[in-house]
This record gives sequence, C-alpha cells and structure tokens, in this order.
Amino acid sequence: MSIESDNIIGLYRRHAQTWARRRTPAQPWTAHKWMDVFLGIVPDTKRILDIGCGTGDPIARYFIDQGCSVTGIDASPEMLEIAQARFPRSTWINADMRSLDLEQKFDGILAWHSSFHLTPEDQRGLFPIFEKHAAPGAALMFTSGTGHGVAMGEFEGEPLYHASLAPDEFRALLDQHGFEVVDFVVEDPDCGGSTNWLAKYRAN
Repeated sequence: MSIESDNIIGLYRRHAQTWARRRTPAQPWTAHKWMDVFLGIVPDTKRILDIGCGTGDPIARYFIDQGCSVTGIDASPEMLEIAQARFPRSTWINADMRSLDLEQKFDGILAWHSSFHLTPEDQRGLFPIFEKHAAPGAALMFTSGTGHGVAMGEFEGEPLYHASLAPDEFRALLDQHGFEVVDFVVEDPDCGGSTNWLAKYRAN
C-alpha cells in the first residue's frame, strides 16, 4: 500500500461536496453506450451492485431511472449522505470494496472508475469478491488502465492514485472466477478515453 493509494478514501471524504457539484445530470456524460450494453445482458430481475458509487450521479441515477434495484457501496460516508438524499429508495452502504461481503447476489456488478484507485495487489483481491456477489448470468463491468503500472492524477490539489494490472492478467482473473469477456476496449474514444471491460458470469 502506497501513501497515495492509502489517501484515496480521505481525499473523497474531504471533497465530497466538490465531487457532487461536478457530477450532476447536467454535466456531459459519455458512458451511456456502455451502460446500455451492460443493462442489455443483466438478468431480468435487475439487481445492481454499484461498487464505489460515490454520490450516485450519474451511474446509479441511470439504473434507477431504468427500473433497477440499486445497492451502492462506498467508503466515504459523506458521499453516501448525498446519495441517500438524492435517491432515498435505494440502498447505500458504507463499506470498503476490498473486504466487501454483503451475503447477497446481484444481476449486475459495476466498478466504474472506482477499482482503479486500488493497488494492483488489492485489485487482484476484488475478483473473488465479484464472484461471491454474482448471480448466475450476472454482468460485470469495470474500468482499468491500459497496462500494468501506476498513474498519478490530481483532484483539488491533492495527488489522485490510479493503478492497473495488465490486460492478460485481467483476462486470467476473470476466467479463474467464472467470468467470460463480452467486450474490452482500450481508451474508447466514444467514452472519454476510458479503458472498459464487460464480462458475464457463467451460470452454474
């Protein structure tokens, strides 16, 4: 664990209100295509687990508007207070994704622009957590870097840690934990340049 990665939770706690102002429905959003495809392979009961949900905008809002049952988890209680006020009928849980155990299964699992704040070692540890929470046929979608390594960003004058595994390792981890890759695009120009993974859990 690096100092920068260990600071992520505190950074989002300190700047929750700023984050909320920047992530509103009025702001441009380029991820609709991926959300639509994700939802298209989610089983009909549409129970969605949003890992690293933040304030619920715009991701959870999208799924709520589509009639999904959304459970959001985040390590920042300040972010969750905002999500709870905006979407009181959804479930918001203060938890660390690295040790998540909700004893529930979900039809869709999302870690969109969240899991890449973990160290590579901690990212490896997420895949059994994904599997534990996946119902048969569940969709899984997450973002990553383009290769193994660390990339530092900045938010409100503070260092913002990002890391990634190599694509081959992500593929191996998905397969090991029962997921088949449906789509993978590196630096998608139609999605703000993000590198996106979509997979489906094999039904037992």
